[in-house]
Amino acid sequence: MFVAPDPGLLRLRTGLRAVLGIAFAVTVAELAGFSLTASITGGLAALLALFTVTDATVRGQAVTTLLLPLAGFPVLALATLLHDHTLLRDVSFLLVVLAGVYARRWGPRGHALGIFAFMNFFSTQFLHALPAQLPELYAAVGIALAAAGAVRFLLWPIERRTPPPAAPAPLPGTGLARITTRQAIQATAACAVALGIGQVLSEDRWYWAVGTTWWIFVNTVSRGETLVRGFRRFLGTLLGIAVGMVVALPLHGAPLPTALLVAVCVFGIFYTAPLSYSWMMLAVTVMAGLLYGLLGVLDPALLVLRLEETVVGAVCAALAVLLILPVTTHAINDAWIQRALRAVHAATAASERRLAGDEAADPSPHVAELDLLLGRVRLSLAPLVHPLSPFRGRKARARRVLALLDECAAEVRGLAAVAADPDASHDARLAAACWRVETAVEGLTSPGANRPAPAAEPEAAAHPAPAALGHVSGLERLLAALDEPLRTPPGSLLVRS
Repeated sequence: MFVAPDPGLLRLRTGLRAVLGIAFAVTVAELAGFSLTASITGGLAALLALFTVTDATVRGQAVTTLLLPLAGFPVLALATLLHDHTLLRDVSFLLVVLAGVYARRWGPRGHALGIFAFMNFFSTQFLHALPAQLPELYAAVGIALAAAGAVRFLLWPIERRTPPPAAPAPLPGTGLARITTRQAIQATAACAVALGIGQVLSEDRWYWAVGTTWWIFVNTVSRGETLVRGFRRFLGTLLGIAVGMVVALPLHGAPLPTALLVAVCVFGIFYTAPLSYSWMMLAVTVMAGLLYGLLGVLDPALLVLRLEETVVGAVCAALAVLLILPVTTHAINDAWIQRALRAVHAATAASERRLAGDEAADPSPHVAELDLLLGRVRLSLAPLVHPLSPFRGRKARARRVLALLDECAAEVRGLAAVAADPDASHDARLAAACWRVETAVEGLTSPGANRPAPAAEPEAAAHPAPAALGHVSGLERLLAALDEPLRTPPGSLLVRS
């Protein structure tokens, strides 16, 4: 965790920019004379704008940021107007959950707008906002989004110099639309149960159970991913409450040290989010405790209630993914691993054509796609390699698959680097080796196909084998080694055969 690489210091710069953007938004709100409730609402809006907007282009990010009020303002009005009408408020909240998850089928923009809508409803419960405050809340959110946008797109445009990586295309077959429909139903059912139990625990702070359930479903697909995320959220919340007892309680809401520690938490959220959901939740929990301190309601009992509501939300999410239209971990593993293997073949073929003299052939896009797909494979296999996973055999096989795929990626990068060298030589044996790679990939990804044969040694030649042939031969060996962990033993498969 503490030695994880940060190429280009991207996480560091993004975290520092988030602190700057949110501080700017809150400062402007305070100078405008807004209430504490409005200032916190604006700060949360700025955080969401910087955290959830992840379009592949800067232009797309700007458009999504401009669209956030269209998703948030109606929900903000609805939540405040229904504050004292319990039944209508609860039903409306669940409809927001359903629509927010369903919107994910439209990619990063739908994902961001759905989260922003949900969090506007959530924040009004957190802050107990009232209808009379609505004009002030609108102004605070609008100013906050403008401030965050100014920092992101004008003062510190990180994405213009370091374009964000494109997300892998949605899975074919399983289908993004089917998955989001299932998740919308699962999340709504889980939130309904969490809402009911949460209100039994506390009539005022019930929303933490719903918030826990909602966020567990964010960026997960299969039931295994959701279960692991629920455990990590509980662990991060538990650690955050322990830290909050030591850090937030003694401050008694003192403005200056609280503001400084909130800035540290904001940085922690952005810096750790790509690496560890548990560490991110620790920062979120401490920040929530500090905000409660500012509002003058923080005490040990409230932190304990926060943990209880988290347990309720995590259990409700787990039951929903297990019992309601489950998307199996195996099905998702299957799809992402096959996509990664096909990217290996595409990059190899493009490199071979480039070495054969085809100037239009470019393996670099396929190499970039492979890196993205490997990240998604790691996420999908996380339930199997988790330390608490009871399936030791499947855990060992999943780790073996990850290790071999990483080695494949290294060989592909090496091959692409050789192909980029204009002086690199081409060998007739290279085409035959690339054909064997294609055959091996086909054997691993197509039902009923022949299994890859063990890699054969290159035929002897009068001249030394080109460097490219060494990389392709390495791929042959690795693909043959992948056959065992991917397709045996029967009945416990990582990829269908």
